[in-house]
Amino acid sequence: MIDKILVISTIFYLMGAGHLQAQNSPVASGGEATGVGGGISYTVGQIAYTTNSGSNGSIAQGLQQPYEISTILGIEETDIHLEMSIYPNPTSLNLTLKTTASEPLNYQLSDINGKIITANEVTAPFTKINLKGWPAGMYFLKINRDHQSVKIFKIIKK
Repeated sequence: MIDKILVISTIFYLMGAGHLQAQNSPVASGGEATGVGGGISYTVGQIAYTTNSGSNGSIAQGLQQPYEISTILGIEETDIHLEMSIYPNPTSLNLTLKTTASEPLNYQLSDINGKIITANEVTAPFTKINLKGWPAGMYFLKINRDHQSVKIFKIIKK
């Protein structure tokens, strides 16, 4: 009788112990970030993820969030041969616009709200654009030819 109770107790113990383990995933790092608008705890290396959206933004939980470097708009014109690049992106002080254009171009640098920060002509194959004094964030560099947009770059200032 005692052996029967011991066997049954052991079975229930093993079944219960199997259900007590939570889902785990090894993570590389983590921490907490707080600010005026609230706080968040995070880990790097989560397996599962979800995305939460609200009226003032969204957050993707469990995903590594890299800097995004991309060209937003490019108008295909077959009659001109124009190459452009911008570097370094992300940047902290200056950008360099490299172009092979022979016709006159100009640029407009605007913030995320569309407010033009600076505008000037592109007069050389390498044009320096100063971002000193502007806060970290996302900016757009619009390249124009004859008041027509040729290319728009997304710039990250860190």
